[in-house]
Amino acid sequence: MNSLVKKIVIVGGGTAGWLTAGILAAEYKNKSALDIQITLVESPDINPIGVGEGTWPSMRATLRKIGISEADLVTQCAASFKQGSKFVGWKTGLEGDVYHHPFTIPNGYLECNLVAAWQTQFSHLPFADVVSVQNYVSESGCSPKQFTTPEYAGAVNYGYHLDAGKFGELLQKHCTAQLGVKHILDHVTHVISAPNGDIAAINTKEVGAIEGDLFIDCTGFACLLLGQHFGISFVDKKKFSLNDSALAAQVPYPEEISPIASSTIATAQSAGWAWDIGLSSRRGVGYVYSSTHISDDHAERELRAHIAKSVGVDAAEKVSTRKLAIRAGHREQFWYKNCVAIGMAAGFIEPLEASALALVELSANMIRDEFPLTSATMPLVAKRFNSVFQYRWERIVEFLKLHYVLTERRDTEYWRDMSSPDAIPEQLQQQLLLWAQRPPYINDLIQVEETFPSASYQYVLYGMGFKSNVNGVIRASDNVNLGLEKIKDNFERSRKYANLLPSNRELIVHIFKYGMQKI
Repeated sequence: MNSLVKKIVIVGGGTAGWLTAGILAAEYKNKSALDIQITLVESPDINPIGVGEGTWPSMRATLRKIGISEADLVTQCAASFKQGSKFVGWKTGLEGDVYHHPFTIPNGYLECNLVAAWQTQFSHLPFADVVSVQNYVSESGCSPKQFTTPEYAGAVNYGYHLDAGKFGELLQKHCTAQLGVKHILDHVTHVISAPNGDIAAINTKEVGAIEGDLFIDCTGFACLLLGQHFGISFVDKKKFSLNDSALAAQVPYPEEISPIASSTIATAQSAGWAWDIGLSSRRGVGYVYSSTHISDDHAERELRAHIAKSVGVDAAEKVSTRKLAIRAGHREQFWYKNCVAIGMAAGFIEPLEASALALVELSANMIRDEFPLTSATMPLVAKRFNSVFQYRWERIVEFLKLHYVLTERRDTEYWRDMSSPDAIPEQLQQQLLLWAQRPPYINDLIQVEETFPSASYQYVLYGMGFKSNVNGVIRASDNVNLGLEKIKDNFERSRKYANLLPSNRELIVHIFKYGMQKI
């Protein structure tokens, strides 16, 4: 029987559930002929994990399409402007060991071989400093835009740091009030199967059966539908990511006008790394670590010592911490029959580089763009979806691993184990051999929407001191002279931008007072 797909049931709220609801509802709200109904069911007892407080720049386009104003995001979610990631102590652990992964791609990236140009005259300077204005802007404490710049536009590329709990609340209010999403607070008791094995309905404690044609599992690590009901197996990736634990803390600013960092700061520790995310109201600080290499108590002491460096010992001791478990891996399939998993129900590796919310966006966008209008086309869409996201998870595992494999640190067993050749994915090993002879470029990656583009690989590789023997094989198509011109232009624009742009704090204070100009 070939039936129309009209009822979408999202099980689970939080950022994943409500972001998915918003993306789908914004697309189908005014298309009355399709008559698509979206219902989100979430337990009244579950609180969001709240670790993933960083987004990628793609979130700007997502929020514009959903219809949420950037001013509301800033004022209601304690959001600030994120311009990339800053890595401290990952290469050697010595003083001055810092590199950046900015959001803005290198100036002239698609026109010439900037790595060859950098190595020709500027190899004594950090790669990202030479090819992108963003490092200078970010390290100067500047925001990505001026006071008069319209919403979602900027002088440099940017994403956000935000309070995940408040973000979920903003999405919920907007989806229910503006986009017609039906919200049910109730406990799911069991799944009701159709004769063909699909999910016919979910049964809830108070409302009873909620029927649907397509079910989206946003139930986090529990994975109630795809994992528990359908039994889709979990593919463990612990071999490549030893980090299985995290401690999260909320750290107040010393003053209301304290500067807000423009990057997520990832600082290497003895058995993992500490994140530092600057919101407008506080900092989110935490420690991602391997419980095989450090005890929870020792990890907490190390985290408090790290926090004390910025706020003092007394303030660090007053901070409360929350323990979180991490299971690195993903489902073997992401879409099975009429059920698709999004967010942590689909998988999670670790919070490094904030890939979690980007994957939610990509997943919901693909469902939106390739929506199966009939049950007959659903297996075809599911097959395509599984193929695309199998590829994406493989690339995410490799890209996150790239941050560890080039370290020169041998001071703890953790760093020795994380950089062991046995713990490097096979394709990444092969790519490193190729990249020793030439830089990563766009043809190394085949998806139109890569989670991490080839420019990101360059930032991490050369930030960690990787060497590509490009000067011995320079070709005419490398356009080294053009690359040198782009680099010099970059230096000039860096100084100009830093003089024209307000600080992160100044821009946020302005938005609270005056709002933002609409595009």
